[in-house]
Amino acid sequence: MSTKEVKAALKSAREAIKNKEFKEALKHCKAVLKLEKENYNAWVFIGLAASELEQPDQAQTAYKKALELEPEQLLAWQGLANLYEKTDQWDFKAELPDVYQKLVELYARWAPIMRKAFLRTLPRSTKRTLDLTISLLFSWFIWLFKYAIEKADLLQLWQQMIKELSGFVETHQTDNETQQHFRALSGQKQYFCVCRDALQLPQAEAKMKEACKSMLSLYPSKSYPLEVLCLHHLKTGNHSITLFQNLNVTRNLTLRFKMQFFSLQELFVVLSLTSNSLKQTGSTTGWCSLAQAQLKLHRYSDSALSCSQGKCFSVNHLCYPQLVVPCDSIGRCPGENSLSCCSFLQAAAQGPDVGESYFLLGKLYWDMGEESRRDRSKAHTHLLKAAKLDPNLGCVYRHLGHYYRQVVQDASRARGCYKKAFELDASDEESGAALVDLSMEQGDMDTALAVLQAVIDDSTPGSAKWAWMRRGLYHLKVGQQPQAIADLQSALRADPEDWVCWECLGEAYLNRRSFTAALKAFGKAHALQPSSIYSVYQTASIKQTLGKFQEAAAEYRQITAREDYVPALKGLGECLLSLAKGLLEDYRDGSAIDLIQQAIKSHFRAVELRPDLSCLWKLLGDACTTVSAVSPNRARVLMPGPLAGLEPSSQNHLLNQAQTLKVGERCYGRALKLMPEAPSLWYDLGLNYHRQASLPCLWEHFHCVKKAIMMDSGNYSYWNALGVIAMSKGLENFALAQHSFIKSVGVEPNNVTAWTNLGTLYLKKENLELSHEAFKVAQSLEPLYVNCWIGQALIAEAVGSYDTMDLFRHTTELSTHTEGVKGYAFWVCSTLLDKSNRDSELYRYNIVQMNAVSAAQTALSKYTERIQTDPDALIMLGFLNEHLQLKTQALQAYQRAVELLQSGPPTDELAFALGSLGRALCSSGQWEEAVRVYSSTPLQELQDLAGLALAHCRAGHIPESINAYERALAIASSEKEKAYILTALALLQHRLGGLDSAKTLLFKCSMLKEPIPESLLCLCALGLDHGDATLAAAALTELLKQGTATGGAVEQRCLLTCALLALQGNYSGVQREASRAVHSNPGNPSLWALLSRLVPQYCPKKANGGAVAGHVACLASMTQGKRALLYSGVNQLAGGRHSGEDRHRNALKTMQRAVLLCPGPFGSLLLRPLLGLLGVCCQPLLMASPPAVCVLCFPVRCVEEIERPLAQALEAWVLQQALAGLTLGGRLDEAEALCAQVLSVSPEHPAIVLSLRRVQCQRLLLAGAGTVLPDAVLEQLSSSVMVNPTNLGAWHWLAELYRSQGLLIQAVMAYRQSLQLASQLCLPSAQIASLLGLALLALGPCMVSVHWNELVLEATSEALKLASSSMALLLQALLQFATKMGARETRRQLERLAYPPCPGEQAGSVVQVARWYLLKHLHAKNDQELMDTLLEHAKGSGDQRLLTLYSHLTSSSS
Repeated sequence: MSTKEVKAALKSAREAIKNKEFKEALKHCKAVLKLEKENYNAWVFIGLAASELEQPDQAQTAYKKALELEPEQLLAWQGLANLYEKTDQWDFKAELPDVYQKLVELYARWAPIMRKAFLRTLPRSTKRTLDLTISLLFSWFIWLFKYAIEKADLLQLWQQMIKELSGFVETHQTDNETQQHFRALSGQKQYFCVCRDALQLPQAEAKMKEACKSMLSLYPSKSYPLEVLCLHHLKTGNHSITLFQNLNVTRNLTLRFKMQFFSLQELFVVLSLTSNSLKQTGSTTGWCSLAQAQLKLHRYSDSALSCSQGKCFSVNHLCYPQLVVPCDSIGRCPGENSLSCCSFLQAAAQGPDVGESYFLLGKLYWDMGEESRRDRSKAHTHLLKAAKLDPNLGCVYRHLGHYYRQVVQDASRARGCYKKAFELDASDEESGAALVDLSMEQGDMDTALAVLQAVIDDSTPGSAKWAWMRRGLYHLKVGQQPQAIADLQSALRADPEDWVCWECLGEAYLNRRSFTAALKAFGKAHALQPSSIYSVYQTASIKQTLGKFQEAAAEYRQITAREDYVPALKGLGECLLSLAKGLLEDYRDGSAIDLIQQAIKSHFRAVELRPDLSCLWKLLGDACTTVSAVSPNRARVLMPGPLAGLEPSSQNHLLNQAQTLKVGERCYGRALKLMPEAPSLWYDLGLNYHRQASLPCLWEHFHCVKKAIMMDSGNYSYWNALGVIAMSKGLENFALAQHSFIKSVGVEPNNVTAWTNLGTLYLKKENLELSHEAFKVAQSLEPLYVNCWIGQALIAEAVGSYDTMDLFRHTTELSTHTEGVKGYAFWVCSTLLDKSNRDSELYRYNIVQMNAVSAAQTALSKYTERIQTDPDALIMLGFLNEHLQLKTQALQAYQRAVELLQSGPPTDELAFALGSLGRALCSSGQWEEAVRVYSSTPLQELQDLAGLALAHCRAGHIPESINAYERALAIASSEKEKAYILTALALLQHRLGGLDSAKTLLFKCSMLKEPIPESLLCLCALGLDHGDATLAAAALTELLKQGTATGGAVEQRCLLTCALLALQGNYSGVQREASRAVHSNPGNPSLWALLSRLVPQYCPKKANGGAVAGHVACLASMTQGKRALLYSGVNQLAGGRHSGEDRHRNALKTMQRAVLLCPGPFGSLLLRPLLGLLGVCCQPLLMASPPAVCVLCFPVRCVEEIERPLAQALEAWVLQQALAGLTLGGRLDEAEALCAQVLSVSPEHPAIVLSLRRVQCQRLLLAGAGTVLPDAVLEQLSSSVMVNPTNLGAWHWLAELYRSQGLLIQAVMAYRQSLQLASQLCLPSAQIASLLGLALLALGPCMVSVHWNELVLEATSEALKLASSSMALLLQALLQFATKMGARETRRQLERLAYPPCPGEQAGSVVQVARWYLLKHLHAKNDQELMDTLLEHAKGSGDQRLLTLYSHLTSSSS
C-alpha cells in the first residue's frame, strides 16, 4: 500500500467515524496497520471506534499504543481522558488524574481541562488525588489570566473551589506542601502575586483591573490591589485623575505609587503642580517618577533635567533599573547626543564600578552612526570596560560581537563574543542567531548544530523560531528535505505569519518534489506578503514543471507586469513556447505562430536586461527555429527591430520563415560566443541549419553536429542527428548514417528514435527484413511512437499485405503525422474507388465500422493546412469531402489542387483534377462554370464527357448535352455504360417533347445484353406521368423480375408501385403496399418516411400509425428526419391530435421541430399556417390578410424541385384556409382579389379557380336574396368542382347550392358523389357526413313522396352501420314524427334521445331537439304526467327553451 493509499484509507476511516459507522472504521484502520504498524492516527481511530462500540479495554490498549508511538501528541491523551470519563471503572478513575496532569503539560489552553479535572476528581478524592488536585489547581490559577475567562466565571469558580477544598482539607490528612498551596490559594497576598504576574501577560489588562476592583470590594483595607494598579499604570499610563480622586488611598502608599497611578499626561500635570513640594522635600523617588513620565512623553531634555535635580544617576539608580534601560531613547533624538553622553559620563563617574553605565554609554556611541562605531575610543573602549567590570552582562558581549563583525570584520573574535553572550543569556536570540550564522559561514557545522539542538531541546512548543528555522535551512542546504520540512513546520508553529518561513518551507517541499504541498506553501507566503515576487515565481515554476503551462504563464505575467524580472521573463517565454509546440502537434499553426511571437518578445526583453546569459540566447534560437514546422505561407513572425537586424530598430518587422530561421541562427551564434564549449548549443545550431534545408546549410549542419560529438561523444541524440544528416538529399552517405545510428543505439539501447531511423535507412535501401526488425525493436521500446508504426505500414504496403490500411489507421490514432495521414487517406480513397468490394466484410470493417471517411478527412484537412503545396493530398481531400456531402469544402480543395498543377506542364493528374473540379461544380449547382472546366479537359475520358453532358443539361443547353452524350456513347466500352447513356438520352428527348423517341430509346436500352434497372424505372415513370397505366404496369413488372432490390432501389420500386395503384384508383392498396415494403425492410428509414407521407393522403383513418411511422423515420435517420417530422405533423393533424388535446405531443410541437431542423424557405412555410389551425382559437387564421398569405405562398418557388409537389399542395391548403377566413369574415372583395393575384402567377391552379367561383357565387347570392342562379353559372360551378374530384368539401358545397336552388335531384347526386369519393379514400367520418347530409336533404320533402322517406331511412341506416351517430337516430325520430306523429313508436324513439343514459356521449343540441318534439307529441296526446317528468329533466339541465315552448303551448291551448 503506497502512501496515497494509506492516506485514502485513513480518510475513509475518518468519514466512517463521522457517519457513526464505527465497525467500518475499524476495518479501514486495520488495513492501514497491516502495512504500517506504527501509524499513530490509525491507533487513535481504533481507540475512538472501540470506545463508541463499548469496548473500553480495546480502546485503552489502542490509545496506549498510540501514546507509545507519539507521547507528546495531544490527540491520544484527549481520547484516553474521554474514555476514562465515560467509563465507570475504578482503575480508569484512578488513572484519570495522571492523564489530566499530562494534558495540562501539553495543551496550551488547558484552563477548561483543569476545571473539568477539579470537578470530576474531587468527589472521588483520595489523599494522592487531593494533593494532585490542589497542586494542579494552584498552577492553574497562577496562569488563569492568560485565557478568556470572564470575571463572573472566575469569581464563581474560585469561590466554589475554595469552598469545596476547605472541607476536604479539614477532613483529610495532607502534607505540608499541600497545606501551603491551599493557604496561598485562600490568602490575599497570593491574590496580589497572581495579579502582579498577570501584568506580564498580553491582553490581560481588563481581567487584571476587574480582579483588583473585586479584591478592593472584598478587602477595602488592603493596599495590594492599589499597588498592582500603580505598577500597571507605571507600565502603560492610561488611567484618569478622577479614579485617583475617588480612591481611598491609604497612608501605606508611597509618593511613588501615588504619582504612578495616573496616565502619563495626567501624571505630568500632577507632578508639575507638586514640583515645589518636591524641591522642598528633595524626594528622589518623586524626581525619578517625574523623569520617567517625561521620558515616556519623549521630553528628553526635561527628563534629563529632572534626573539631574534628583541626582537619579547615583547609586539609587540601581533601585530603578526601569529608568536606566530606556535611556537608549535619548540618543535617538537629534541634537541631544551630547547631553546624553554627559549624563552617562556623570553616572559612570559616580559609579565607576558599575559596568551597566559603561555599556549604556558604549551602546549610545554605537547607535550614533557609522563614524562613532569606527572610533575605537568610543563604542569599543566603553564596551570593553563594561565587560571587564561586569563579565556576566551578556548584552555587552553581543555588541562587542557586532563591532568585531561589522567594523573590524574579524569573524573569529565576533563569534567568540556572540558565544559568550549566548552562554550568559540563553534567551538572547540575536546573539544565538549571530553565533549560528558565523559558525555556518566558517564551516563549523557541528558547533552550529549543537547550539541549535541545545536551544531546541530547552524550548517549549511554539518558541525558538530562530533556531528551528536555521536548522531547517541547514537540512535544506545539505539535501535532508524531510528534516528540513519538520524543522520549518516547527518554526511556523511559533510564528504562523512569517512569510519568509513559508517560502523556505515551500522550497523544502519543492526539493522533495512534493509539488502540491509546495504550491500551498508558496501560496500562503504570497497571501501574507503580496509584494514578494519569489513566491509567485516559484508557484509559476512549479506549474510549469507540472505541465500547466497556461496557468504558469498567467503567474509569470503577474510578475512581469510589476517589473522586468529576468527569471520570470525566461519562464514566460518557455511556457509560451511549450504551448506553441503543443498546438503544432495538433496542427493549429495560426495559434502556434501567435504564441511563438509572444515567446520571442518575452525572451528579447530578458536578453535586453541580461545579454550575458547564453541560456536566453539559446531560448531565442529555439523559438525562431520552431517556425520551421509551419507552412511557409503562414510562418509570418513579428520580430523586434534590434533582433531582426532591420531598420528602424524601434519597430517590429514581419519576417518570413527563412528570415526567422536566420535570426535563430544568429541567436545560437551569440550563445556560442558566451559558451563556446557547450555541445548542446552546437547541436541546436546544427538543427537550425538543417531546418533551413539548403545545401550550404546542410554542410554547416554536418560540421556543427560533428563538433558536438567531438565535445560529448556519449550523447545519443548527437549521433542520431549525424545519421539523419548523412541520409539527407545532397549527402546520402548511407554508410555513415548506418554507423551513426548504430553508435546512437550503442550509447543508449532504449533509443526508439535511432532504431526507427535505422529501420528507415534499411527501408530506403529496400532491405525489408532488416527494416522490419529495426521497427519491431522500436515498437517494443515505445509502443506509442508513431514513426515506427508508419515504417511497418510502408513495409506492409511494399509486400502487399491486407494489414496496410489497419497500420496506417493506427498511426492516425496515435498522433497526426504527415506520412501516416497521407498513407491512410490514399488507402481510404483507393477502397472507395473500388466499387466491386462494397459488400465485402473487409470494406464494412475498414470503411463503415471504423468510420474511415470522416477520420481520413479530418486528418487530411490538418495535413493540407500545413503542407499547402501537395496537389495529391488536395485531390484526395476533395474526394473525401464529396463522400461526406461537404460540397463547398470539396470544391475549394479541387480548386487549390488545380491551381498548383496549372503552374506546371499539362499532365494526366491535371486532367483528373479538372474533371473532379467539374464534378464538384455540378454538385454545387454552378453549371456554367462546370461547362467551362469540363471544356478545358482533353474530353477523352467517358466520365469527362458524361460530366460535360450533365452540366449542359442542367444549364439548359439540351442540344449540347445530347451531342456530348452521343460522343460519350461512341467511346463507351461496355453494354452497361451504353445503357446508362441511352437512358440519359431518352430523358433529354422527353424533355424536348419527343415522347416516342424517349420510348424508343428506353425500349432499345432494355433490349441490351446488360439492361439496367434505371431504364425500366424511367419507362415506368414515363407511363405514370402520361397516365398510361398499362405501360407503367408492364415496366414495373419487368423491373420486379430483375431480383431483389437493395439500397435506394427499394424505395424507388415501392414509390412507383404506390403511384401505379393510386393511378388505378386503388387507394387502400397504396397504404398496404407501403406497409408491406416497411415490413420487408424495417431498417430502411426512407420507407418509413414514405409510409408516413402516404397515410394521411390515402388512408387518413390510420393517421396515428402514420405519425408513428414518421417518428421512427426521424429516429432512424437525421437525413430523413426533416421530411419525416413534417409527415408526422400532418398525420397528427389528420388524427385530431391538436394542442387542445395534448400539450406535449401534438401537430404544433412536431411542426416546430421540423422548422428547427429545416430553417430554409420550405421550413418557414410549414409553421405559420399551422399556428392558426392548431391554436385553441382560430381567429388569427380567419383574419389573415392577403399580403401575409402571399408571403406564405410565393416562397414555394424557392423550394427545391424534389419538394415542389408537396410545397404546392401545402400552398393550396394555405390559400383555402385564407379564403375561408376572408369569406366567413364577409371580406369577399379581398378574397376575390387574392384569388386573382394567385391566378396571375398560376393561371391553371384548379383549387384557386374553384375558390374564386365560390366567392363569386356568394357575391351573387348576397346581391339579391332568393335570386335563382342561371343555368350557365350552375354549369360553370359544377365544372369547377369536377376539376377538383378529390375535394370532399367542394362536393358538399355544391350539394348545398343545389338544395338552395331547389334542385334536389342534383343535390342528391352531389352528395352521392362525395359519398363515393369518401368510400374510395377510406374516410368513415366523411362518409357519415355525406350520408347525414343526404338524409337531412330528403327529410324536407318526405311528406310529399314515399321515395324521400326511404332515402332518409337508407342514409341513416348506412350511417349507423359505420358508427354510432345520435344525429342519425334523431333524423329517424323526426321522420317518424313527421309521418306518424301520434304513434307510440314516435314517443319511444324521441324518449331514447331525450333521456340519454350517459349525457356526455351525445351532443346537447340533439337532446334539446329531441325534447322539443317529444313535448309536442305529449302535448298532442295530452299526457300531463309524462310532460311533468320531461319538464323536470329540462329544469335540471337548464333547458329554458323547452320551458318557454311549454308556456306557449299551454297558453295557445287555453
